[in-house]
Amino acid sequence: MSDRLRPKAPRESRTELAEIMFPHHANVMGKVFGGTILELCDKAGGTAAIRHSGRICVTARIDEVSFHAPVEIGEMLQLAASVTAVGRTSLEVAVRVTAMNVRAGTTRHTNDCFLTMVAIDDDGKPTPVAPLAPETDEERRLEAAAKARMAARRKARGG
Repeated sequence: MSDRLRPKAPRESRTELAEIMFPHHANVMGKVFGGTILELCDKAGGTAAIRHSGRICVTARIDEVSFHAPVEIGEMLQLAASVTAVGRTSLEVAVRVTAMNVRAGTTRHTNDCFLTMVAIDDDGKPTPVAPLAPETDEERRLEAAAKARMAARRKARGG
C-alpha cells in the first residue's frame, strides 16, 4: 500500500488559518460578509483535505454552514479544520470559526461549516483517498455523524 493510502488520523489533516478582517471584508454595517467567511472555510477545508489525501482536492459541496454571531472589522478570524470522514474519493471536513477581539483578547465561536471535498488525480478525475483512523471517542462520534449525513444524502438522491 502506498503511503498516500495508509489510514490517517484526523490530527494529521488538522489545519489552522488566521486572518484579520479589514473594511473591504465587510458591509456598510461593519459586519464581515458571509461570503468572506465561506471563502476562508473553503480554503481551510481544502487544505485539510489535501493534507489527508496527498492530492489536489476540489469542493463538491458546502453541506452546512451555521452563523452563530457576526464578525466585526478588526477582529481576527481563526479557522480550525480537520477531516471527519472519508468515502472512496471524497472527504468531509469540519471547520470551526472563532473571532478574536485583538484589543480585548477575547474570543467567541462564530461559525461552523461542513464541506465535502473530492480528491483528484493528474487528469482531474476523482481518485481514492486514505481511510480515516479516528483515535478518540470524539473523533469516532464526529465520523459516525458524518457518515450518517453522507448516507442521508445518498438516500435523498435515490441511491
